[in-house]
Amino acid sequence: MDETRPPQRLAPHAYALEAAVVEGEDDLADGRLVLLHDPAGHDAWQGTFRLVTLVRAELEPEMAADPLLPEVCWSWLTGALDARGLSYGEASGTVTRAGSHYFGGLSERLPATQIEIRASWTPREGRGEVPDTAGHLAAWCDLLCQIAGLPPVSGPGDTGGGVVTLPQRRDPR
Repeated sequence: MDETRPPQRLAPHAYALEAAVVEGEDDLADGRLVLLHDPAGHDAWQGTFRLVTLVRAELEPEMAADPLLPEVCWSWLTGALDARGLSYGEASGTVTRAGSHYFGGLSERLPATQIEIRASWTPREGRGEVPDTAGHLAAWCDLLCQIAGLPPVSGPGDTGGGVVTLPQRRDPR
């Protein structure tokens, strides 16, 4: 996980991180998380803090054809937040799947399919407190691992039921 330059115009204060899930030499997934803070508050956020993310990973083309894939991927975000007991609101975003076919000098590459989640949400603050940013970061890491196809880590009382994982992506060579 590395600090990266945050957007400059979205809020008076911002902090951004980038991370990747790596296995050997392969990046299984990568993402960016931005924490925005406007002490004056923001009507659309319904609060003074906002988290914004982009996570993406490559998929098997057969998995990308699943019509329920966008709903499942969105549930990974909300499920990660809920599993950590975090309070949040105003969640919004998109789930995009894109396929690439290679031609000419790139024609030896296998077709590739990518899934991408772009989302934002308002972490709820307690009375006079700041949000649990560490908890939201941990939930984001859970999301990043899930989109990479890693099985979820079971916690206390976790039965693991209802969790769908993606198969590892193919080697594009």
